Amino acid sequence: MTLSFVLLLIVTITYFINRNQFKQSIWFGLATYFMVMSLGNLSVEVHNHLNYDKHYTHQYSISEAKFSKFQLRILEVIKPNIFNQRYIAEIVTINGKSVFGDILLNIGKDSSFSNLEVDDKIQIFGGLQELYRPLNPHQFDYQRYLENHQIYAQIYSKAEFVSVLSREKHSIYGYADYFRQAINKGLQKYKYSASELAVINALLLGQRQDIDKELYADYVNAGAIHILAISGLHIGIILFLLKWLFKPLMLIKHGRYITAFVILWILWSYAVVAGLSPSILRAVTMFSVITIGMYLKRPYNIYNTLAISAFILLIWNPMILFEIGFQLSYLAVIGIVAIHPLLFARLKTPYAFPNKIITLITVSLAAQLGIFPLSIFYFHQFPGLFLLTNVVVIPFLGFILGYGLLIFGMALMDVPKSLLTDIFGDIISLMNQFFKWIAEQDVFIFRDIPMNWFLVIGLYLIILLFTRYFISKAFNKLVLAMVVTCVFQIGLFFNQFWYSNNNEFVVFHKSRHSIISKNSRFHLQVFHNLDSLKLKSDYSIANYRVGNFIKTIDYQSIQNAYHFNQKQFLIIDSLGVYKNISFKPDYIILSQSPKINLNRLIDSLNPQVIIADGSNYKSYINRWHETCKTRKRLFHYTGEKGAFILKEN
Repeated sequence: MTLSFVLLLIVTITYFINRNQFKQSIWFGLATYFMVMSLGNLSVEVHNHLNYDKHYTHQYSISEAKFSKFQLRILEVIKPNIFNQRYIAEIVTINGKSVFGDILLNIGKDSSFSNLEVDDKIQIFGGLQELYRPLNPHQFDYQRYLENHQIYAQIYSKAEFVSVLSREKHSIYGYADYFRQAINKGLQKYKYSASELAVINALLLGQRQDIDKELYADYVNAGAIHILAISGLHIGIILFLLKWLFKPLMLIKHGRYITAFVILWILWSYAVVAGLSPSILRAVTMFSVITIGMYLKRPYNIYNTLAISAFILLIWNPMILFEIGFQLSYLAVIGIVAIHPLLFARLKTPYAFPNKIITLITVSLAAQLGIFPLSIFYFHQFPGLFLLTNVVVIPFLGFILGYGLLIFGMALMDVPKSLLTDIFGDIISLMNQFFKWIAEQDVFIFRDIPMNWFLVIGLYLIILLFTRYFISKAFNKLVLAMVVTCVFQIGLFFNQFWYSNNNEFVVFHKSRHSIISKNSRFHLQVFHNLDSLKLKSDYSIANYRVGNFIKTIDYQSIQNAYHFNQKQFLIIDSLGVYKNISFKPDYIILSQSPKINLNRLIDSLNPQVIIADGSNYKSYINRWHETCKTRKRLFHYTGEKGAFILKEN
C-alpha cells in the first residue's frame, strides 16, 4: 500500500511537471506503468480471502472434516445436479465462532424441503470437505474454477440437517433475486413451457441454471450461446431502446444530464437484476462510459473505453481476469472494433439494405476472429453455421428483447394471459426450434479441435499483425506479419515433434468401470469394459485425445496383461486369478473388486506398485491401502490420486 501511494504521488508530480512542456519525457509513462502494476498487486492482496485470519481455512481443518454446526447465508443459487440442490453460501459462524468465506453447498434433493433463495440464513450440521480436483488428464479443473471465485471447501448435507433461520432480504443481490422470482411467478400464469421459460430467463435475466443440457447444447452447436449470455450485444440494444424512449427529456432544461443519469441508473439496475456476471459488468461499464461521453458531449475512443472498463472491473475484482466470459467478451469487442471496419470497407455496396446484411456478416466474422483461438482452446469445437445463425436471429434480437421487457412489465402488473403473451412464447419456441435444426447439421460442427497456449498466442499474433498491416498498408508491417507466420509454422513442426514423443500408459479413473490406454506417436489404444452408450457419453478419452493431439484411436476389450516401457502390468479382475503367471509383473492393476488376499499376492508376485481403479468397492480400497502401507508398497487409488500415468523414458 505504501509503495502504491508513493508511486501515485510520483505520477501526480510528473504529470504537473510535464503537462506544459513541449518535449515530453518518459518518466510520466514509466511512473504510470509501475503505479498500475502496484495497484494490481495491491488489489489482488486485498481481495484474497486467504490473507485474513478470520477466514474459515485458518479456523477449521478441512482435511479432518469434523462434524460441526454452521450458520450460512445463501449468496447464489446454481444449477443442480442429479442428486443435489447446489448453492454458493457464505459461512457466518462455525460452532458459534464468527468466521467468513464462501463455500459450495450441496443439499440432497428432498421433495419435502423447499428450495433456498438468495439471502436465506440457515443452520446446517456437517463437515467442510476439500473440493474435488480433476482425476483424469485434461479434465476441466472445477477445483481451480471455484478457487478463482474464492471458494475453497464444500459441504454435503441432507435436508433433515438443514433449518432455515431467516428468509429476510437485506442485500442488493437478495432484492435482485426477489425481483427475478416475482417476474417468474408472473410468467407462470402465461403457461410457457419449461424450455421457453428457461430461455426467457437466460435471454433477459442472465439466469441459465434452468436450461437443460440438450437445449444448451443446441445453442452451443449452433454458435448462438452468446445470445443466452447477456453481453455487449444485449446492453447495446437496450441502450438504443432507452435512448429512443427518453428522447423527449432532451427538450427540457438540463435534459442531457437527466437523460444520462436515468439511463445509467436503468443500465446498472438491470445489471444487478441479471446477476452481475463478467460479461454484463464489462458491457454495462463500457456503455456507461459511452453514455457519459454521448450525453455530456465528450469525445471518447472505444479502445480507451474498453481499457477504462477493464481497469475498473479488475480493481473491483482482479480474479475476474480468469473468467472465460470476461476474456471472450473483451476479445469479441476488440475484434469487432478493429476488424469490422476493414471488412466492411471492402464489401460495402452503394445500397442501404445490402449494406445492413453485409454489416451483420462482417460484425459476426470480426467477433469470431477475435475469439476464435481462445474459444477453440477452451471448448475445442467450432460451429460452422455461426454466420447463418447471426444473420437470421440478430436482426430480430432487438425486437425480442423489447418484447420480452414488455412481457416482464405485464407479468409484474399481473396482466392476464392474452394473445400478446402467447405470441412471445411462440417466438421463443420458434427460435429454439431453429437452433435445434442448425445444431442437427453435424457436418458443419467441427469438434475435438486440439489447441494449446503456444497455438493461441501464435494465432493472435498473426491476426494482430495482419490487422495492423491492412490498417496502415505499410510494407514493414507486412514483412513482420509474414515473418511471424513463418515462425508459427516452424513452431507447429516442433509442436508435432513434442507430442509425438509424449508416449505414456494411463489407467483412468471411471466409477464402476475400467479404462486403460496406451499412447504411442499420435495413436491411442483404449482398453475398456464400457457399453457403447457409456463409451459415447464418456469425456475422459475425448479430453485426453484433444489434449494430446491424438490422430487415431483403437478401442479394444480389456486384456489381462500389458507391456509398456520395459514394464509388465497385470490386471486382476473380479475373478481374482493370478496364479500360474509366467512373468513377474512390476505393476498390479486391481479391477472390479477382486476377492483376494493382498498379502499373499505381494508374497507371490512381489510387485512394485499396486493400482486400484474406480471400479472397486471403497471398503476394499481402504483395506488394500492399509495392507500396502504395512508391506511398504506404493498404492495408487485413482479416486484419490487421479489417473495413474507412466511415461516412456
